[in-house]
Amino acid sequence: VQLVESGGDWVQPGKSLRLSCTGSGNIYEIHDMGWHRQAPGKVRELVGTISRYGNTDYAELVKGRFTISRDNAKNTMFLQMTDLKPEDTAVYYCNGDVGARTGYAINWSDVWGQGTQVTVSS
Repeated sequence: VQLVESGGDWVQPGKSLRLSCTGSGNIYEIHDMGWHRQAPGKVRELVGTISRYGNTDYAELVKGRFTISRDNAKNTMFLQMTDLKPEDTAVYYCNGDVGARTGYAINWSDVWGQGTQVTVSS
């Protein structure tokens, strides 16, 4: 079972970008998921979270600019980023509370992706 981020790119300030986080493997369900980011020389910070039922919560720095959504049927979460600023430059990571089928059992664990780079500069 793994989560893989995609969609990172270089963009100019003010532009938009959409990241995806897709689960693969023998997944039963994914409950709460989140996006995090880590800029060079800084600690990793929470960007926002989404429940399985679509309830979202965002860090103050991104409220009104970033939107998290998900497609449970595809085990995929999205991060729509608008009005990007140079300070949004970071590696973006996703994580999820993933239930994996193991024989007749479901084992739950916090799974993290490997990250995708977002660079915002002119």
